Amino acid sequence: MCLLSGGLDSTTCLAIARNQGLKCYCLSFDYGQRHSVELQAARRVAHSLGAEELRVVKIDLRCFGGSALTDAIGVPKDRDEADMAGEIPVTYVPARNTVFLSFALAYAEVIGADRIYIGVNALDYSGYPDCRPEFISAFEKLANLATKAGVEGTSTLRVEAPLLHMTKAEIVRKAVELGVDLALTHSCYDPDPSGNPCGHCDSCVLRRKGFAAAGVRDPLAERLSPA
Repeated sequence: MCLLSGGLDSTTCLAIARNQGLKCYCLSFDYGQRHSVELQAARRVAHSLGAEELRVVKIDLRCFGGSALTDAIGVPKDRDEADMAGEIPVTYVPARNTVFLSFALAYAEVIGADRIYIGVNALDYSGYPDCRPEFISAFEKLANLATKAGVEGTSTLRVEAPLLHMTKAEIVRKAVELGVDLALTHSCYDPDPSGNPCGHCDSCVLRRKGFAAAGVRDPLAERLSPA
């Protein structure tokens, strides 16, 4: 199964899993994020890449807040990579990947899946602590301690993070290699009411630099919101 936000990374992750000949059951989250337009992208991507199904789970992380994505906090704009790497940014949603992987673990156990794919990246990752290799390894260990299949030894669950050590440019190239329609994706943290990317948030900046370094035209570039 695959966690799918509809962004560049999770879309490429799903494409990799499908290219390996796997049937993919996808899980997305409506968690109160300001960029909920990404759920439309997730549906488009799941259909385009032939996922078996896409389930959208509704949880409200706004009840905790603490992030520019789930609270009344401004989204940082026009930061360079040094600023992004300087500290954990306010776009970090506390424990988000832990929450998402916990739901994915429950879903995987029910459907008998022995792999969970997640599109985290430890290089161009905006300083998020739950995108590091240490986190993925620790959660995989937890998963096999916490499940019936793990305890009974009938199955070993693996958390697959194929993009973990890839640059954004490498991710773009991999997506192109696999024939992904990148026009279906959405990366922006602060889109306009029509869902157009702002072009200035950390996610937009990393996406733009990744496409430029890959020598690939971003099909969403013409949809950028006016400054």
